[in-house]
Amino acid sequence: MDSHSIPHWYSPDSPPISLVDAEDATVYDEDGNAYLDFMAQLYCVNAGHSDQRIVDAMTAQASDVPYVSSALGNDSRDELATLLADRAPDNLTDVFFSVTGSEANESAMQIARAYQDAPKILTRWRSYHGSTYGASALTGDPQTRAEVERYSAVTGHTKFLPPLDFGGPFNADTPEELAEQAADHLEWVIKNEGPDSIAALITEPIAGTSGAYPAPPGYFERVREICDEYDILLVSDEVIAGFGRCGEWFGIQTENVQPDMITFAKGVTSAYVPLGGVITSSEIAEFLDEEGMPVGQTFAGHPVACAAGVAAVESYEDGLFENARDLAPVMEDALRGVEADYDVVGDVHGRGLLWGVEFADPEAGEHFFDPRVDEGENPVGAVRNEAKKRGIIFGSARPDVQLVLSPPLCVTEAEIHEAVSVLRESIEAVF
Repeated sequence: MDSHSIPHWYSPDSPPISLVDAEDATVYDEDGNAYLDFMAQLYCVNAGHSDQRIVDAMTAQASDVPYVSSALGNDSRDELATLLADRAPDNLTDVFFSVTGSEANESAMQIARAYQDAPKILTRWRSYHGSTYGASALTGDPQTRAEVERYSAVTGHTKFLPPLDFGGPFNADTPEELAEQAADHLEWVIKNEGPDSIAALITEPIAGTSGAYPAPPGYFERVREICDEYDILLVSDEVIAGFGRCGEWFGIQTENVQPDMITFAKGVTSAYVPLGGVITSSEIAEFLDEEGMPVGQTFAGHPVACAAGVAAVESYEDGLFENARDLAPVMEDALRGVEADYDVVGDVHGRGLLWGVEFADPEAGEHFFDPRVDEGENPVGAVRNEAKKRGIIFGSARPDVQLVLSPPLCVTEAEIHEAVSVLRESIEAVF
């Protein structure tokens, strides 16, 4: 069927398939072909594609009251806010809802600037925080920011280097050295920018579409100390890392650190309907209560979306997080085997059910193809296309130098082994 819908993130090298049905971790196209969905569409269908309780909750809410202004109260909105605050780190108490992750990060930026009375926001190179103008300015990928920097007046964003091991800018012999060097660099940036000019630091605890890379041990503890020393808010972007993706409610909870705000979206409803938001500390919530919040969005905290969120919480607590934790070492072991067997795989990294497979030329010791600076055919895209032909949908990172594996949390051990087997076949077909 001809379509008049313009797809997002479209690449002529990988035309989109049209999906018409789905169940658990499997999706089906209009020709009846089945695919294991190892990117949970866009790292978001965490509960799987066929959770009836979420659908039933949405239907019931739409039958009662389909819409309530975001300036008013609603029972499903209040219930979800309470559930999220109860599961967030102890210092986070209140929720400001949005519609998407991009808007959640823009809301956090607005809140931080108002609360701190400071203009600048720090984010990492090799990060992704959204695709709207404000969120794109936060993002540390030059391809994403290109149009913003050409045409937008969005300003007040400063980048710092990520704590990358493979292909990173630091020269460390151990993870602990890497954590120290990366944190020292961050402090150097803060001093040179002027601490009083910086409102917040926004970072993903485990990177999402920029490559599923975790931080080395001790890094986030030091980042928290630096933020406290210079009076800078620490905001954890959990749009991808949250809702069981890394084994806990929020990825930052795997780092033993409490942020001042958490931004979320995607998995909060298992993507059954759009919803995002910011969970704030009690001090920030009190400030907003006293000063007011002069911004908002028509569909923020939509009752149908919040009802879906409440049901998603129930689904997650019905064994899905345990399944993610149990299968995380299965996925890691399988991917470590790929790394050991193929010299074109430069590195494997991740946490929970979020993993990246990075490709590199074994002779040169660097990426085969970097779309930021190279022209020509990208073998990473070719591997992804080969996998799709074999019935597996993998994600890709920005820049496109690695694959990302991010299945629904209901995935089975057999499905993980099937996907990794296809990954091996695809690598052999391309290289």
